[in-house]
Amino acid sequence: AVVASAAAPEAGDSFAAIPRFYLGAEADAWPAAASAEKLQLAARLFGGEGKALDVEQFRAVAREVCELPGFFAPLLMHRVHGTDPMAESASDPTAAPGSPSAPARAPAPVTLEQFRTYWNATLRKYAREEARAFHVLRGERVVDADAAAASRVTTQYLEHSDFRPVLRELLASHPGLEFLKDSPEFQDRYLETVTYRIFFEANVAWNGKLTKREFLRSDLASAMRFADEEEDINKCLRYFSYEHFYVMYCKFWELDTDHDFLVDKEDVLRYGNHALTYRAVDRVFSQAPRAFTSGVPGKMGYEDFCWFVLAEEDKSNPLALEYWFRVVDLDGDGVLRARECAFFYEEQLQRMECLNQEPVVWEDVLCQMSDMLCCETDGVITMRDLRRCKLAGNFFNVLFNLNKFIAFESRDPFSIRREREEPHLTEWDRFARAEYVRLSMEEEEGGEGDDVWDDGAGDENGSSF
Repeated sequence: AVVASAAAPEAGDSFAAIPRFYLGAEADAWPAAASAEKLQLAARLFGGEGKALDVEQFRAVAREVCELPGFFAPLLMHRVHGTDPMAESASDPTAAPGSPSAPARAPAPVTLEQFRTYWNATLRKYAREEARAFHVLRGERVVDADAAAASRVTTQYLEHSDFRPVLRELLASHPGLEFLKDSPEFQDRYLETVTYRIFFEANVAWNGKLTKREFLRSDLASAMRFADEEEDINKCLRYFSYEHFYVMYCKFWELDTDHDFLVDKEDVLRYGNHALTYRAVDRVFSQAPRAFTSGVPGKMGYEDFCWFVLAEEDKSNPLALEYWFRVVDLDGDGVLRARECAFFYEEQLQRMECLNQEPVVWEDVLCQMSDMLCCETDGVITMRDLRRCKLAGNFFNVLFNLNKFIAFESRDPFSIRREREEPHLTEWDRFARAEYVRLSMEEEEGGEGDDVWDDGAGDENGSSF
């Protein structure tokens, strides 16, 4: 009898590079008949072999043939030609490689033959919308895998700069963002904010490299399609809402009193009317939850602030739970113990006493939290325990955000009913809506914050809102 070998392939064996359950490249591709139909549709949209389409004409091809948002059109045209979509220049600081202020480069017109070649070589391989969007965004960038190796590999991730071409076109073409056309600085801020939100939600590894697996598992492709179809950008709650950007940027502006685009620990302690305890903020600035990208010791940049605000205002988000889990996990062993939680609650208890609130002893709090979380293992709290509990965010509020803890305990029936009537809204959505109304009222009353938009940004009626 012949016995099949169960030995694992050697490191040098070519079979070791084949993923488990590999079905071949054609498994993800358009079927031949469907691909032929797409090319026939393209031929009708092009109107003949010799005709070349510009950006506006090519949007129909992007939407109907490629089944991608219309604001992907310029990037698709650059991919067809193999040209760089961004006009970067090392000699110009505003257009430096990787800079959010770098302008987009206009693509050359595309002919049917050129598009057909690109379709057969690239787009036909990806029948799934998410995979198609990922590969168009990424392009065919090739980098050295190893300085000592002769082989080269194609990158399998997206970086912040890969989203600039489509976001530039969104800013240029979306009717809901038309009022920003005369405000390039705030176009840059909007572009940055959307990108930071994308990576906060989708890049679960928190390394600034959005992999294909992460992209496919996110809702980014559907959110982009919705933004393309919806004229009111503020209805695009996922990533693209201008109101959400406005709230986040105003929050940062309020704290950044010297306007150097950096905030320190004392600035963040003022956030939310001094909502957070010193110990919690100190842990954030020790970069326990996430390393800062500001490059300035003891300072938080705008990207770091965006992550902080998204985590603070939507603790129902699994990634926000992990953010604050790392804050409380003082010894970094991956579980929370009673002594670690008590360390944070000690300052919270002092704040209760200073505000003449009836203090709740730690032992009672610990008992209530244990009942709420239903921990699988006695004596420790894991991320798994928090993710299973719908009220896990309140656990962290109990430890270091007294304002939200009291607000939760004193919720009126009307607020509870409103939340049940709008189950599609996240905590961040509700917070941003309320803050935007507040900021709008301050603007109408001539309150503080007008200087945020001193460069003239405003809507069709001349208002910043």
